Amino acid sequence: MNNHILNTEIQDFINSNIYSDINTILLKGTDFENISTSEIVEQIEAKKRCHKKLPTWFETDNIYYPNKLNIEQTSSEITAKYKSELIRGNSIIDITGGFGVDCFYFSKRFKNVSHCEINNGLSSIVKYNFEQLNIKNAKTIIGDGLSILKVKNQKFDWVYIDPSRRHDTKGKVFFLKDCLPNVPVNLDFLFEHSENILIKTSPLLDISVGIKELKYVKTVHVVAINNDVKELLWILEKGFNGAISIETVNIKNSTTKHFSFRPNDEKGTTAHYSKPLSYLYEPNAAILKSGGFNQIAIQNNVFKLHPNSHLYTNGTHIDFPGRVFKIEKVVAYNKKHIGKLAISKANVSTRNFPESVKQLRKKFNIREGGDIYMFFTTDINNSKIVLITSKSEY
Repeated sequence: MNNHILNTEIQDFINSNIYSDINTILLKGTDFENISTSEIVEQIEAKKRCHKKLPTWFETDNIYYPNKLNIEQTSSEITAKYKSELIRGNSIIDITGGFGVDCFYFSKRFKNVSHCEINNGLSSIVKYNFEQLNIKNAKTIIGDGLSILKVKNQKFDWVYIDPSRRHDTKGKVFFLKDCLPNVPVNLDFLFEHSENILIKTSPLLDISVGIKELKYVKTVHVVAINNDVKELLWILEKGFNGAISIETVNIKNSTTKHFSFRPNDEKGTTAHYSKPLSYLYEPNAAILKSGGFNQIAIQNNVFKLHPNSHLYTNGTHIDFPGRVFKIEKVVAYNKKHIGKLAISKANVSTRNFPESVKQLRKKFNIREGGDIYMFFTTDINNSKIVLITSKSEY
């Protein structure tokens, strides 16, 4: 940490240039002593990224920011708050502390929080920021989290881990064994220090793959913000051998939609099918990631259009965890029928369809936007169809 950054005049400069052009500042330079222009720009860029992602930090005076990469990799306040509300107890240790956003929220649910961070500089920043944020029950420890656990030789109510994927791994398949720390290899050791483990992973991880790599998985949470899946949360309980539950949540400004099911129930049931009726239902991104395609149909009494389309229909308007559309017209997919519609502007989506949105826009000369929503998909008879719809709010 360069404590000169915290000088009042430099803080004033940072705050007054949050939305200024960074290149102009670098080109013009600054005249402050004991601090470079690049250091100031680093603070500006990092703080700007916190405006929506970490509003508590952004709105607190004299916060010291790490480089913008640390901000990109940290949990948002929304997801940190969500995960903190899943657990509680006397003590928790975060063995991959990072910028400390998760620990900030854990401190509201636990009496004692241990934040482990191998990067000395980042650990110092977190310690300082916790003081500014008036967090008194979180202790920062410099070092590798697994090594710290070995030295401490004590038990915690919870262990929290946010493993990062190694840069030397290749291929598109994402395995926990390819991350640091390697959770599957160290799982027995971790359970020596806690009966409960919470793991955060990227949504790139296949849920079925994660379940196979781990053991004692009790619940998997799929967390989306504004229909964008941000993270998977894995709750492990030592000795658990019951049915795994998958919980999905899509958090928006005014509404939060929940949906849950058990993978065994998903495998043991089959959705009913129908041709398009009056309304079209599109599950939110968290549900699509979860794979609960049959359960969403059964629990909401809707019909699938096709086993692989993941679009649903019903003759009545219901509250549904996703987007709802009024079906205005259904046409067969051919140039003549679509040409007669004379649609020059629409929101175009594809589900289980051989052509991409880009190809379809070019083929039919359809500009993006407007109030019409066109779904190019496949129906139960394996026929290619186009659904002309309008958005419908419940």
